Amino acid sequence: MANSELEAKVKEVLDMYRPNLQADGGDMEFISLDDQNRVHLKLVGACGSCPMATMTLKMGVESYVKDAIPEITEIVQEM
Repeated sequence: MANSELEAKVKEVLDMYRPNLQADGGDMEFISLDDQNRVHLKLVGACGSCPMATMTLKMGVESYVKDAIPEITEIVQEM
């Protein structure tokens, strides 16, 4: 899969997960997809300052994205 196709698929999957964050007053911003198929995100709103943000990112967002797109290796949180 070409990088641009993979990035489009990642954004689509993130949009499907987004309501889970918005329900708690948070959201996420897609930053980039790097050469190692790591997705760089920034958590914003309530998620940006939540002490559970790392767990949400790894157990929630990363798990969801990797299930949908096995090529993705990791979700990286940007500050």
